[in-house]
Amino acid sequence: MISGYLARQTWLHPVPAGAKLIALAVLSFAILPVDDWRLLAAFLLLTLAVFASLGREALKRVTGLRPLFWILAIIFVLHALTGDWQAGASAVLRLVTMILLADLVSMTTTLQDMMQALMPLLRLLRPFGVNPKKLSLAVSLAIRFVPVFSAQWHARAEAWKARTGKKPGLRLIGPFIADTFRMADHVAEALDARGFARKTPRG
Repeated sequence: MISGYLARQTWLHPVPAGAKLIALAVLSFAILPVDDWRLLAAFLLLTLAVFASLGREALKRVTGLRPLFWILAIIFVLHALTGDWQAGASAVLRLVTMILLADLVSMTTTLQDMMQALMPLLRLLRPFGVNPKKLSLAVSLAIRFVPVFSAQWHARAEAWKARTGKKPGLRLIGPFIADTFRMADHVAEALDARGFARKTPRG
């Protein structure tokens, strides 16, 4: 179910999951209001430098963004058609950087460590009827599945090219969304089988 974890230990693996999640949140909020594409390009280069410091296997995962090329290209072109290519470049650079930052956390943190790091904060929502265990699992899965969905798109695109010899373009969006919902159903069934849908003792 989960395939995004980098098995080989790197310098980022021993860093506590809570520290990595806080850094991810802070950096994401810091990037959101930035409109200067040159500054965002610098953010992206720094992120790529971190990937390079983790080794060849980690750096190779950056190529997993290739399936997103057409979506990013559309975002850029739509902005360019309105005469504001700089806004398009900023949107693309911001999106790529945030995905790569999430992937850094995902590939160096186990799901269990991520859930344990989120639990203390989410327990504050218990008076409002929120189950912190379920919510921590949902947030952890959301972070974890970003690279998984990227890999899924890549596999489908490669299969299309192997069958037709042509680039898939946007025609795979429909099947990809259907696969995403199907995967969500399977994950829900797996979690239900493991007792996540049942009432758990308060703790």
